[in-house]
Amino acid sequence: METGVKEVELRDLWRRYKDDGDRTARERLVVAYSPLVKFVAGRLGAGLPSHVDDADLISYGLMGLIGAIERFEPERGIKFETFAMTRIRGAIIDELRSLDWVPRSVRSRAREIEAAQAKLEHELQRAPTEGELAAKVGLSEDELQTALLEIANSSVYALDELWTISDSSGDSVSLLDTISDPRAEDPQEALAGSEIKDRLTDSISGLPEREQLVVALYYYENLTLREIGEVLGVTESRVSQLHTKAVMRLKSSLQEA
Repeated sequence: METGVKEVELRDLWRRYKDDGDRTARERLVVAYSPLVKFVAGRLGAGLPSHVDDADLISYGLMGLIGAIERFEPERGIKFETFAMTRIRGAIIDELRSLDWVPRSVRSRAREIEAAQAKLEHELQRAPTEGELAAKVGLSEDELQTALLEIANSSVYALDELWTISDSSGDSVSLLDTISDPRAEDPQEALAGSEIKDRLTDSISGLPEREQLVVALYYYENLTLREIGEVLGVTESRVSQLHTKAVMRLKSSLQEA
């Protein structure tokens, strides 16, 4: 993502901040990378209830950006944008969760559907149909669709939250952080990242075709839910349901792996 600042200037700002402790350079880095916060907040906000204010999401995300700048180690050769977006997203999600605005009934229903889905996949050795899943949780298909939409609108499900580990500082590190940069020198890190990436790829390949497409368009092509709906010829709400189901399936698959 473009920052509007030339690469040579960014390198100079990083050097001044990391080597010399220049606070002005730090402030300019925050400004330069602030478009990342707006991008991440916009993507998360698209699936949240209308009462969640975009300005609040951006405020939460800025704290994540500042933390990323303070913790980033340029000499490791990792792309800052990837490093920062994970932490921006994490800061927003942590704050949203601390507010505990998700109704208890929705949380309970999400756990129920997730458990039913995992059990059916184990029994059937394939992804259950919506009819099978609905029957398992004692709902009609229409009621299941409504439940999935409620879950989607009150959850912050994201693909890069499916797998978390702790780094040496005790912080939570997402899947994106475990995938080594191609220029990384540590072969052990590269191997671990490759194994996790392979397992995620295998899990995605096991999704129903439409859910695979939603994952690809959302996470790899960076389309919005509305844009994906236009591609698939369905409503944005339906895309939100498909995304929620896909993440539930992937979470179950990775936990069993």
